[in-house]
Amino acid sequence: MDFYDVIKSRHSIRDFADESIPDDIMKRIVEAAYTAPANDHFRDWHYVVLRDKDIMKNAIAGVPKNLTVKDVDAMTFISDPIQKETYQIAVPKQYKMLIDAAAVIIPLMKKKVDILNPSCLSDLNCYASVWCSIENVWLAATSEGYGCNVRIPMGNEEAVAKETLDIPDEYLIPCFIGIGRPAKGAKPARQIEVDYNKQIHWEHF
Repeated sequence: MDFYDVIKSRHSIRDFADESIPDDIMKRIVEAAYTAPANDHFRDWHYVVLRDKDIMKNAIAGVPKNLTVKDVDAMTFISDPIQKETYQIAVPKQYKMLIDAAAVIIPLMKKKVDILNPSCLSDLNCYASVWCSIENVWLAATSEGYGCNVRIPMGNEEAVAKETLDIPDEYLIPCFIGIGRPAKGAKPARQIEVDYNKQIHWEHF
């Protein structure tokens, strides 16, 4: 697949076919993470790949299972109708989109700074870098014909996963990634259209 076709084809997938991912392909997808830029050049991220359904179930046990469209309607920060439509699709599937995936991939980064209370923007470099590696995983999965979604841990979700998987406290989980073959008929959510002429600037704002 052409590189730009991969970029244009990368969408959040929340409905998966009942199909596993061959070991060699999964290995290529996850290893792509380590070609991303790293703020300190160490690339000392770890990736945990879960394919056993029982382990997956235990690791994501903290993710809410019964969210509804009504929960979305109660989110006061949503104002745009397309954004609201997207949330109405995505929010009720937060658990299902992970447990129904062929695998759950969990990136780990070392807690080198307090990213929730940074002293300056540079404190966030490590967090920005791990997300670059996560995007590489998404793009690699897309190029192989698979799709991904992400769940940002909230509440006790990170603690549950770390206890289940024996992850040391020095690591932070930026997200859970569900990956698999998109289900037949799975449609990406509508996106707000970007006006490139208004949002890309040349020489000055």
